[in-house]
Amino acid sequence: MNMLKTTFLMTLLTVLLVILGGMMGGRGGMTMAFVMAAGMNFFAYWFSDKVVLSMYGAREITEREDARFFGLVRRLAQRANLPMPRVYVIDSDTPNAFATGRNPEHAAVAATTGILRILTDDELAGVMAHELAHVKHRDILISSIAATFAGAITYLAHMAQWAAMFGGGRSDDNEGGGSIWSTLLMAILAPIAAMLVQMAISRSREYGADAGGASISGNPLSLANALQKLEMANHQIPMQANAATAHMFIVNPLTGGSLMSLFSTHPPMAERIERLREISRTHSY
Repeated sequence: MNMLKTTFLMTLLTVLLVILGGMMGGRGGMTMAFVMAAGMNFFAYWFSDKVVLSMYGAREITEREDARFFGLVRRLAQRANLPMPRVYVIDSDTPNAFATGRNPEHAAVAATTGILRILTDDELAGVMAHELAHVKHRDILISSIAATFAGAITYLAHMAQWAAMFGGGRSDDNEGGGSIWSTLLMAILAPIAAMLVQMAISRSREYGADAGGASISGNPLSLANALQKLEMANHQIPMQANAATAHMFIVNPLTGGSLMSLFSTHPPMAERIERLREISRTHSY
């Protein structure tokens, strides 16, 4: 099912990029956007995980370097019947974590030094079990693809803004490109489209990964406690995160007011915690 969803997402974002290319450059722009989308689909499948890990300066570790963290991930992977993922650490005081890769055989999990410092072993197990649930549910590929396309759409929006400022006097009859109004409209709507794509992908999958993580770790309340700590800490120590990758983290690394919360890539934290408490009341592991 997730492979079908991934194929649909790649098709949808390809169509969106072609439409945006047409608004900016007419038929020539559509052709260039199609070629760009085809290249991005290939790139996102094979290399998006490496880009995200590099973006945050993640360094791969061995058991000798961090026996606590590496060993914990290995035990959880065995419990989930998953291949051992590559394990990375990000040097950041902001506590957070994410998983990436194209399938369970080529997966990676990453955690910040901040999260390794503030969580107990049980809480850290809950968080990493959540990330391994993303791997098991094959959420990681679609999340990486969404991050790649969201970044591309935002880049096109910036291009549209410059086009509107310095080259937007052409009429709609000009085959070489759209009018200044269509260009401005694209510049406004493209980032919103990227954000909606991230929201559609992330929100339901976070609930599923919370439930899956509770099952893998065997302790829903430890994950609930970890989420409470992480939400508070991310408001106190905001992360310098790329908005295109915000949906990949276990908690939203971007801070903002009520409007930003409404359009958050993550479901409300209170609802996530309450669901985990309900799982604790109704399930025994």
